[in-house]
Amino acid sequence: MKPQEMNDHNLVISRDDFSAVIFNLDGVVTHINKVHAEAWKQTFDSYLLKRNPQEGEDLRPFHIDLDYRRYLDGKPREAGIRHFLTSRHINLPWESPDSQAYTTTIRWLGSRKDQIFESLIQQQGIEVYGCAIALIHQLRNAGIKTAVISASKHCDMVLERASIQELFDARIDAVESERLDLGGKPDPYVLLELARRLGTAPERTAVIEDSVIGVTACSRGRFGLIIGFDDGDRRKLMLEHGADYVVDDLCSLLVDATTAEETFPVELVGTTPITNQLAGKRPVLFLDYGGTLTPVLPRSEDVRIRKKTRRILRKAARLMPVTLVSGRDVEEICAQTGLHELCYAGSHGLDIRGRDIHLELPEGDEALQDLDRAMEALTPQLGKIPGVTVGRKRFAIVVHYPQQDADSAERVAAAIKQTQALLPRLKITGGKEVFELLPAIDWDKGRAMNWLLSELGLDSADVLPIYIGDDVTDETAFLQLRDKGIGILVADRPRSSAASFRVNNPEEVLNLLKGLVEFLEKK
Repeated sequence: MKPQEMNDHNLVISRDDFSAVIFNLDGVVTHINKVHAEAWKQTFDSYLLKRNPQEGEDLRPFHIDLDYRRYLDGKPREAGIRHFLTSRHINLPWESPDSQAYTTTIRWLGSRKDQIFESLIQQQGIEVYGCAIALIHQLRNAGIKTAVISASKHCDMVLERASIQELFDARIDAVESERLDLGGKPDPYVLLELARRLGTAPERTAVIEDSVIGVTACSRGRFGLIIGFDDGDRRKLMLEHGADYVVDDLCSLLVDATTAEETFPVELVGTTPITNQLAGKRPVLFLDYGGTLTPVLPRSEDVRIRKKTRRILRKAARLMPVTLVSGRDVEEICAQTGLHELCYAGSHGLDIRGRDIHLELPEGDEALQDLDRAMEALTPQLGKIPGVTVGRKRFAIVVHYPQQDADSAERVAAAIKQTQALLPRLKITGGKEVFELLPAIDWDKGRAMNWLLSELGLDSADVLPIYIGDDVTDETAFLQLRDKGIGILVADRPRSSAASFRVNNPEEVLNLLKGLVEFLEKK
């Protein structure tokens, strides 16, 4: 069983397919693998510097990118020490702590590494991956169990100091695997034992690993889904050793707790269904622009929010973080709203700006030349079709067409597909009577929302994200919020959506915002 794929970019882990997900602690949930690597470097560099060289031995300093990844990452400690020393043609005994030769034993090196590791933790603290924590919350809210595995003996300490020990239904670290005499990676026994404790079969269990040896163990255990997590150069190796997918950002993983049947949002009457969910939680508000705060107009430059809408947005921003998310350029939305209190995610989240926040994906800049070429090719072709307009944004080409004219729609679609086939750095998306050409980047409104939540430190369990939107492009955000927040669709008639609720038009959006502001002011 493999996850659904959305637009070939987002993987969707469904409760229909998987009952549990196992995370590697050291490099997937936390950045602690970097601390382990530094502790090993200090340990080995000190030892190698003081060692009297023997014939054939290699006493060069420990190299984190090569030596840690190859010999220690994901392996049981003593096995990793032996593998590294063997690579340097050094042979050391195991020995016991009371041996006179204690300072030249494998056990001493392991003990020294522990001391340095704990000292580094005291100095640096523990950093977690925000997207990993958000994903874990989504999985648990969807009824999918979560577990953590670690080749370190410091698992409990790391979980407690990071205050994430309650996020896992089971855990096995080096201490427990030694007690049970379970072989370490690349053998799958620890992973299989963890699945047994979760009460799930391997084929209904997904595993997220950041090491090639971990991926190999998953493959040997025949787990239902193996996801490699790597932002470097190990993608090819992970795929060769059995990974089904390799991602460089856990925000790209989505969770779906629903069945494959179509779902229709409940029509929202009043604010009570929303405010009831705010008990003990802090709201964060995301709003689409055209069609949500304002009516949809043929010319985007004609869209302006009304004074009363501007006033309520300003009030809302004093009570909670508010972000406008739109396919329009950031400069255009800012000019049309005139509200500096808000955060803005323009170009479907490719360009994010707010107070002390600025994200502009460099991959978007790389696609600008292709967008220029596409504009040159499409303008003369589509300009001849009645009712069709072609507009250029910084990171997009927007083509509006009359929906009632099927022939025109087909001609527009054919021209855009033909152009995109020649420019692979672009992708096609669609919405209400519109086609768009965008940079072919693994990014959308949902991922932009998750990035903002993480960047603002608002991806915790006491935060309730609320997203209101009217377009197909808002569905990625609705899907991500099914189990950790509230999605509200703006549509004048029922339609299938991942949103939980529906309001009919921008006027009802305004009334909803007024009700939220009144509730928060009283609270």
